[in-house]
Amino acid sequence: MNHTFKRLPPLSLYIHIPWCVRKCPYCDFNSYEQDGSLPVDAYVRALMEDLDADVELAQARPITSIFFGGGTPSLFPTAGIARILDGVRARLTLMDEAEISLETNPGTAEYSDFPGLRAAGVNRLSFGAQSFDDLQLQQLGRIHASDDIEKAVNRARDAGFDNYNIDLMHSLPGQDASAALRDIDRALALAPTHLSWYQLTIEPNTAYYSSPPTLPEEDTQADIYQFGLQHLQDAGFEQYEVSAFAKPGKASMHNLNYWQFGDYLAIGAGAHGKITRADDGSILRYQKTRSPRDYLAPDRAYLAKQQAISVDDLPLEFLMNAFRLRQGVPEALFQQRTGLSLETIETELTALRQDGLLAPDQDSLRLTERGHMLLNEVLGRFLAD
Repeated sequence: MNHTFKRLPPLSLYIHIPWCVRKCPYCDFNSYEQDGSLPVDAYVRALMEDLDADVELAQARPITSIFFGGGTPSLFPTAGIARILDGVRARLTLMDEAEISLETNPGTAEYSDFPGLRAAGVNRLSFGAQSFDDLQLQQLGRIHASDDIEKAVNRARDAGFDNYNIDLMHSLPGQDASAALRDIDRALALAPTHLSWYQLTIEPNTAYYSSPPTLPEEDTQADIYQFGLQHLQDAGFEQYEVSAFAKPGKASMHNLNYWQFGDYLAIGAGAHGKITRADDGSILRYQKTRSPRDYLAPDRAYLAKQQAISVDDLPLEFLMNAFRLRQGVPEALFQQRTGLSLETIETELTALRQDGLLAPDQDSLRLTERGHMLLNEVLGRFLAD
């Protein structure tokens, strides 16, 4: 297979803050309950050493977006976030219009210095609401009540934030379509520019996996999704990805870079990155040391593992991201991001179009509605032998 790059993809930066107040029973992220005071100084130093080792992977590209994920990044003091961003700017070039997002838990909002975060350069927030039903919040193990969400968003708006996401779950235990729509309406009343609206799933290595709650029947879940989708569209939100909805022009730059198979540096305990190498055309996935204790140990090695994506696996790796986008991607992006000729997958694309799973227009890779419903089957056609 031909495997060359005319230009490298855009580059983002992911920064992982692994601590939270309490581990939620549905959460399978690399997060750890806070035990005593946070090791702020030690963690900032470690992040910068971690980044020092990764700077050459940028290959002189500017950073288009930064995302602080967790855990609960809003537990981290504002001065620590500011030091991290100052350190990033000292080592990498940020685009003038770079999107800098930070996840915040409404239950920690009283500790959040929203004006300080704006002064540090954060220009987008993501509020982990999950629901506006207080009983559901208790069952989900959240540390906040519905009123806390509204207070947090209002405090952030007063501090000048006008670009923010609200995370909502649906198909919660005992939830029906009308209850799911009430959650959406409470979120819309807070005037977000973006909503992440996703179904509760039971994942391995979670408390829910060993003691699962009773979720709504499939028909109820289907009703929730259809009514919720229409409700969000009527409110002026475009579904640009399976679980992401945005006002016009407010799609998350950081997430779009993931789904368009862009590159991203990753620092922090357990952070995952993806990098395209100009020198040999390889595309690497890597992961940092997972445990915060190990990450901060004196004899630490920040890089836990690194592996090149095989050329045979590249089509699936690209498409499993691109096909999540409702508008798909231009056909030309396949070669730009993978270095492979589109002819590599022409047989499969033709068959998908004939089967009504891929839109007939030849200049884009966009699934039909039926294709989205049968996404796993579509992706299965690109599995390497």
